[in-house]
Amino acid sequence: MARKKKEECKKIPGWLISFGDLMSLLLTFFILLFSMGTISLERFHMVIKGVTESLGGRKIFLEQKLLNQSNVPVELPDMYPKIKRRKMLTKALLDIQQKLKKAGIDADVIQHGSIIRFRLNTDKIFPPGSEAPYPQVVPLILEICKSLKKANFTVIIEGHTDNIPIRSGKYKSNLELSALRALSILKLFRQCGYPEKYMAARGYGPYRPIAPNNTPQGRAKNRRVEFVINAS
Repeated sequence: MARKKKEECKKIPGWLISFGDLMSLLLTFFILLFSMGTISLERFHMVIKGVTESLGGRKIFLEQKLLNQSNVPVELPDMYPKIKRRKMLTKALLDIQQKLKKAGIDADVIQHGSIIRFRLNTDKIFPPGSEAPYPQVVPLILEICKSLKKANFTVIIEGHTDNIPIRSGKYKSNLELSALRALSILKLFRQCGYPEKYMAARGYGPYRPIAPNNTPQGRAKNRRVEFVINAS
């Protein structure tokens, strides 16, 4: 009769494996605490200095004196400059909106994230079938330019029309008219001194309506110029 093979060693109890994992985690935890407790103060201040500068902050870093202090004097007057300029621009556009409405021009300020759209109805900006704005409207357009120039954001001037075919023989289509209207405003912006690298003009004609073109009210809403400001 064959003898049973004798086991060389006993199996490890299951609880011992869990206990060993726990001890390993505790050891790692205490090593981490030790490493944090022995951080170089000089390197810590270098990290604080770098982070502060990257956020646009201003500070008074006297290296040798600060190494013996627990508090770091940090000033952040220029932190998040674009957010401040965006708020300033939005307020300025709302003020211009009220002036335009007094002149009988419908205007809206629409914001989606970092994109601001300043939308103007063109019925009292351009004569029917013309690319040149009314002379009395030019100062208002220049005022828009001055407000945008202070914020120094990229702006795209978009021209839009309704879907009624143009009757003037000067232009081939509404698409051409919308592009030339946007371009005429861009030229006024250039006279105002707006940086050319931060502006562009586009014409969409009737192809991007914001209201149905089957009513006079809807077509009036679609006849517009939009200043698309990228405030990111």
